[in-house]
Amino acid sequence: MEGIINNYYETGSIILFGIGFAILLLHNNLIKKIIGMNIMDTAVFLFFIAKGYIIGLDAPIIIGVHKGVQGYINPVPSALMLTGIVVAVSTTAFALALTIKLYEGYGTIELDEIMKTRGEYDELH
Repeated sequence: MEGIINNYYETGSIILFGIGFAILLLHNNLIKKIIGMNIMDTAVFLFFIAKGYIIGLDAPIIIGVHKGVQGYINPVPSALMLTGIVVAVSTTAFALALTIKLYEGYGTIELDEIMKTRGEYDELH
């Protein structure tokens, strides 16, 4: 229990990931699925950024006296998370564009109704 309290960023990110995963699995609305995916992305970013931070060290921006390599946080995890954010935004934009096309084609964004329209729903259930 002490580990959960001391690592509240990591605990929060795991809870957020679970919420996003549940939204992704339990809802048929495509917009809600995209929101669930975004919550999961954010949880992963929070987890890795929390793991990359070391208490007592500074950001790798040299102002004044250089503290040596051991005085700064490794900038690679932060740079990777920045790249991940760009990829997540691009994926979200692409998913929303596909949702718009599905709405134009089927008149709905409910996944079960789209499957019924295609005739695949009856074969699966």
